[in-house]
Amino acid sequence: MKKKYKVLLSVLILLVTIRIFLPYVLLHYANKSLSHLKGYYGHIEDLDLSILTGAYSIQNMYLNKKDTVYRKQYEFFKVKEVKLSIEWSSIIKGKLVGELKFDSPVLIFTKDKVELSDLKNDTVFFRKLLKDVMPLKVNKFEAFKGEIHYVDNTVRPKLDIVLTETYMLATNLTNVIDHNIDLPSKVKATAKVYGGQLNFNMKLNAMDVKPKFDLNMEVKNTNLVLLNDFLQAYGRFDVNRGTFGLYAEIASKDGQFKGYVKPIIKDLDVIGPQDRQDNFFNRAYEHIVGTAGVLLKNPKEQQIATKVMMVGDYGNTKVKTIDAIWEVLRNAFIQALVPGIDNEININSVNDENNGKKGTFLKRIFKTGKWKKK
Repeated sequence: MKKKYKVLLSVLILLVTIRIFLPYVLLHYANKSLSHLKGYYGHIEDLDLSILTGAYSIQNMYLNKKDTVYRKQYEFFKVKEVKLSIEWSSIIKGKLVGELKFDSPVLIFTKDKVELSDLKNDTVFFRKLLKDVMPLKVNKFEAFKGEIHYVDNTVRPKLDIVLTETYMLATNLTNVIDHNIDLPSKVKATAKVYGGQLNFNMKLNAMDVKPKFDLNMEVKNTNLVLLNDFLQAYGRFDVNRGTFGLYAEIASKDGQFKGYVKPIIKDLDVIGPQDRQDNFFNRAYEHIVGTAGVLLKNPKEQQIATKVMMVGDYGNTKVKTIDAIWEVLRNAFIQALVPGIDNEININSVNDENNGKKGTFLKRIFKTGKWKKK
């Protein structure tokens, strides 16, 4: 009996010792791996482990991109806490999958003179990183209190465009719930955009080899004055007043996609007190921009708007520029576009040959799209 108790005590001591030192071992291994990533350098401050609940959390993690020429580092991703755990609700359905929760994540896409950031490569790498830190297939992803930055140090003034208070929730990514639904997974996201609001909704089949999704997005009531640095950097003008909205629908299946983007600018006023110190050429240019805005503005709704159609496959994209021009002129001189989602794109319309064809010239002018009633 004494020998039996000694064995049990030894096993207990061993388990406790493993529990105490395992987080430090995992933390050392993780930091060693993050410090040797090609093109990146990362570090984790602390790691907590809960064996009983099948969960662990990472505190204060960051990941920087490395400039291979000057050997400098640029911020790419940082997060206050990441919780990784088993999704217990899926255990009932016979699926062993995981869920991720990100507290205060910050994602920074930087355009630099030495290395232009490739957004596609960054996104692919980020997905791989999540896969590496989470041994189970992720069925649920949630991020809150986040920020997404676009930084451009190659222009003047330097830019740091940011989405704040971002929230994202992605559910049923591994299709645990229902295999009979064509688009079983859902993604919902919101953010603040310079006084405005971004809303994003997507249904998709995350397990399909070819992208299959149906999404809509809207940005409402963004204050253009707060984006004057952006307008100065890329447009060489600023504004005295105006709000910006953007509405889009895109659907994809079988390697093809179809959609539209509808930007709307309301109450635009380019010339203002902020232009008094500008030189002659800047003032002349801004007067031209302001005059163009007046000419293309719908007088009743006080808005400039267009609708750009997109169609094609992932190797050949067609943007219908001529239709965008028709939409600008129609909005200005005939009837104003409605600020909102048109609900005309879905996965069933992707391969519809007749969808989006406008017919005769007069039909293209007077009957295309959704418009405000007179």
